[in-house]
Amino acid sequence: MGAEGAANVIFRREINAADDPEATRTQKIKEYRAELMHPYYAAERGLVDDVIDPADTRSVLAASLAMLRAKYAELPDRKHGNPPM
Repeated sequence: MGAEGAANVIFRREINAADDPEATRTQKIKEYRAELMHPYYAAERGLVDDVIDPADTRSVLAASLAMLRAKYAELPDRKHGNPPM
């Protein structure tokens, strides 16, 4: 959801109660973008694993894929069984 839609939902009561709803809506959208629409907000809450510099993207991806190359996960024998009665 974009900043406009999110601000309209979150601050609906404040916007409707204001003397100038359009100016209040514009201000709330700006506040929402400044405070909540950056990758560090998501990282603080554990919603993303890492925030990397765009210049480091290639090396980070290469290192991650190299680590996964040797990954091996054993599958369980059976997830669900139907034992004999």
